Amino acid sequence: MCRGLSVLSLLLCLLALPLSVTGLKCTRCLGDAHETKARLGRVGAALFLAATRMSRWYFGGIASCGAACCTHPLDLVKVHLQTQQEVKMRMVGMAMHVVKNDGVLALYNGLSASLCRQMSYSLTRFAIYETVRDMMGSGGQGPMPFYQKVLLGAFGGFTGGFIGTPADMVNVRMQNDMKLPAEQRRNYKHALDGLFRVWREEGTRRLFSGATMASSRGALVTVGQLACYDQAKQLVLGTGLMGDNILTHFLSSFIAGGCATFLCQPLDVMKTRLMNSKGEYRGVIHCLTETARLGPLAFYKGLVPAGIRLIPHTVLTFVFLEQLKKYFGIRVVS
Repeated sequence: MCRGLSVLSLLLCLLALPLSVTGLKCTRCLGDAHETKARLGRVGAALFLAATRMSRWYFGGIASCGAACCTHPLDLVKVHLQTQQEVKMRMVGMAMHVVKNDGVLALYNGLSASLCRQMSYSLTRFAIYETVRDMMGSGGQGPMPFYQKVLLGAFGGFTGGFIGTPADMVNVRMQNDMKLPAEQRRNYKHALDGLFRVWREEGTRRLFSGATMASSRGALVTVGQLACYDQAKQLVLGTGLMGDNILTHFLSSFIAGGCATFLCQPLDVMKTRLMNSKGEYRGVIHCLTETARLGPLAFYKGLVPAGIRLIPHTVLTFVFLEQLKKYFGIRVVS
C-alpha cells in the first residue's frame, strides 16, 4: 500500500513539473513586459521633456487683440490727454469727464479700429521678430545676442508701424471724436467705414498721415517690448531661482512694458497730434517745433496714463502669447 502511494505521488510530481516550468516562464515574461513598458515610459518622458513649443506667426496678433480688449479704455483716456492743447485734466478727471458726458460705453469708442490696428501692426511685428528669432536660434547656437534682438525688433516694429498706420489713424480719430463739437465729428461707424471714408474723402496719402512717426514709434515699442522681454526672460531664467512659468512671464513683461513706455512716449505724442490734426501741421518738423514750444515736458504729456495703459497691455500680451504657445504652439523635439 505504501509502495502504491509512493508511485502515485511520483507520477503526480512528474505531471506537475511542466506546469511549474510553464508558470515560471510566464512569470519571467510578465516581468520582462513590465520592464520593457517602464523603459518605454522613461523614453517617452524624456522625449516629452525635450519637446518645446514654438509660437505660430499669427499668435502675436491674437494675443495683442486680447490685451487691447482689456486696456482700450486706458488707451482712449491717453489719447484725450495727449490731444489737449493745455493741461486741463489729469487721467482720472478725464475718464470721469468721458463717462459723465457720453456714458460708460464711450470708453470703448474706436475698439474696432484698435483691433484692426492690432491685426495689422502687431501681427506684422510679432511675425517678423519671432519667425526670424526662431530660425536663427534653431541652429543650436543658443539665444541671440541682445544687440541682434534690438536690430530685429526695430526692423519688425518699423515695418509693422508703417503697415498699421491707416488703422492707427482711424483709431485715434474715433477715440477723439467725442471731444469735438457735434458739427465737426466724423462719426465713423467702425474701422472699415473709417478707412473707406478717409480714402474717398481725403485720398490715399491721407491714410498714411503720420506714417513716419508711427513707424519710428513702432520700432521703439518693439525694441522695448519684444527685445527687452526676451532679454529679461533670459536673465530671469538664468538665475535659476524661477522656472519658465507665468510668474516669470509677468515679471519679464512688466520690465519690458516700462522700457517701451519710456522709449516711445515723445514719438507717441507727436504721432497722436499728427494723426488728429486737420491741417494745422505742415509736417513732422513743424509738429516737432510746435510741440517743443510748450516745453520739454510736452513730449511726455500723458506719460503716467501711457504707462498705466502700455504696461498692462504688454503684460497681458505676453501672458496670452505664452499660453497660446504652450497649448497650441508648434512642438519641436530637441
